[in-house]
Amino acid sequence: MKHLRAGTGCPWPPHKPNQIMADALEVIWVSGPVVRASGGRALSMYEVVEVGEARLIGEAIALSGEVATIQVYEDTGGIRPGDRVVGTGAALSVEIGPGLVGQIFDGIARPLKALRQASGPYISRGFSLPPLDRERVWSFRPLLQVGDTVSGGEILGTVPETAAMEHRVLVPPQVRGEVTWIASPGEYTLREVVARVRDARGRERELFLWHRWPVRKVRPYQKRLLPSEPLVTGLRVLDTLFPLAKGGTAAIPGGFGTGKTITQHQLSKWCEADIIVYVGCGERGNEMTGILTELPALQDPRTGHALMERTVLIANTSNMPVAAREASIYTGITLAEAFRDMGYQVALMADSTSRWAEALREISGRLEEMPAEEGFPAYLATRLAEFYERAGVVVTLGGHKGSVAVIGAVSPPGGDFSEPVTQQTKRFVRTFWGLDKELAAARYFPAINPIDSYSEYAEMVESWWAEHFDPGWSQIRAEALKLLQEDYQLQRIVKIIGEEALPDGQRLTLEAARWLKEGFLQQSAYDPRDMYCSPARQIKMLRLILDTYRKAREVMAKGIPFYRVQELEGLTEFIRMKSDIGEDQLARLDELAHTMATRLEALAA
Repeated sequence: MKHLRAGTGCPWPPHKPNQIMADALEVIWVSGPVVRASGGRALSMYEVVEVGEARLIGEAIALSGEVATIQVYEDTGGIRPGDRVVGTGAALSVEIGPGLVGQIFDGIARPLKALRQASGPYISRGFSLPPLDRERVWSFRPLLQVGDTVSGGEILGTVPETAAMEHRVLVPPQVRGEVTWIASPGEYTLREVVARVRDARGRERELFLWHRWPVRKVRPYQKRLLPSEPLVTGLRVLDTLFPLAKGGTAAIPGGFGTGKTITQHQLSKWCEADIIVYVGCGERGNEMTGILTELPALQDPRTGHALMERTVLIANTSNMPVAAREASIYTGITLAEAFRDMGYQVALMADSTSRWAEALREISGRLEEMPAEEGFPAYLATRLAEFYERAGVVVTLGGHKGSVAVIGAVSPPGGDFSEPVTQQTKRFVRTFWGLDKELAAARYFPAINPIDSYSEYAEMVESWWAEHFDPGWSQIRAEALKLLQEDYQLQRIVKIIGEEALPDGQRLTLEAARWLKEGFLQQSAYDPRDMYCSPARQIKMLRLILDTYRKAREVMAKGIPFYRVQELEGLTEFIRMKSDIGEDQLARLDELAHTMATRLEALAA
């Protein structure tokens, strides 16, 4: 891959800096990743700049008269007052084109694999490469013809990017006009023109296989739709009790070791999304290393190819510059929006937004801003809202339907859900999957506490479940949640007086809740039959447990003691059915339901 020379601070095709601008700006103050420079009138808000002789990448985040405040995305060691600052004339942007899928980028979209090949295992300060390989050849098939009138967002043509994914080349959102020339089917690099469009003023613009988009600017669309289809994950506790819709938002809060990262790994592998964008935002180095080494080796169960063939990774570990951590989630959500505009269903995993918020807090402290609760900046809620509101189901500018679902992990210190990041996140997400430390310590996966968790998408996806699987889905979901709530209240009494002191009816409730928790909600990520559960299997398993519980209550109402029901043959099969009965054996669940009903009727007789 050809790349920019060492010391070039901008990872995109460089804009020619104004020489007056270059001479006018110089560093006057340095505090960690924050730098102030004189001559700020020459810069624009959020303009990318190059700082010092090493040309460190930075971004103007505040302008006050002649002073510009810059956050630098690299180590500022050695930067001192008097060093020159050069504006590039461009905002922090990503490149949208073939070559994104399967790649690993850092927080500001620098390709880490290519950087390692070019500079070794350690990245030199100021050294950068374009996100997309300019020399790689792509097979382009045009979908438009000369004379067609096009507008931004339409699909210009297609490129087979991987065996599992077709890249749809988009007309940049700001382009509108008549196609005067388009390339014939063939092999092209990103440097070659593939179309020309003449606008209403007669100006002609060249189009390539890629275009650039600022990360802090929302990509436009025609209209937003209400989410109505669930994002099936294969995890029973999520799909059945706390569903997430395609285009929805979810938070996974939990203390250290509760399984946030593992849950997101399972979602990345099994959820029904066309594209996965995984943002490791401030993660520990060993966790991120595990992702980078294990994920490429996983096979995609949907396509049979490597999972990386529909995945984009953004790796920004906790030891990397803190300012780049702040930018990483904007890079991720912009890439997700681009795939959405191609008509894909996208799932974005952000792990974790707490460490992103900590980056905001550190930068805010360097800026000497007035702190709010626990030292976080007063605009924490605004930034979280800006991030989560970029999720949704939309009709794209090209007339296609696409979606971005955002699943953000939250790492509250000590597992305290009352801390600011968790509380502010709950304001903007509609699904809350609260992880429980006690469940995780008991090796219960997923360690999602059904009492703390909720979903506001249940009513929206009810018609989908009724149409495709079971008209009674909403009712049995409500029954299951009621049973778990009764179990929670009884468990508090049991801790005081013991289970044997309860009446038989309440002991049956505890037993049925055990069937539900151990036989349905708990899953094994290593069991080939249990690691994924289809919606059809989920609904049959849940109905089997609840029907048996209901029938047992009827039998006990006729005078049968609880111990007779507890000793009934076959109840242990409830716990084992998730491993014993596979996806191709759903009829066995119906047989088990019939068998249990017959045995309970015989017990009553």
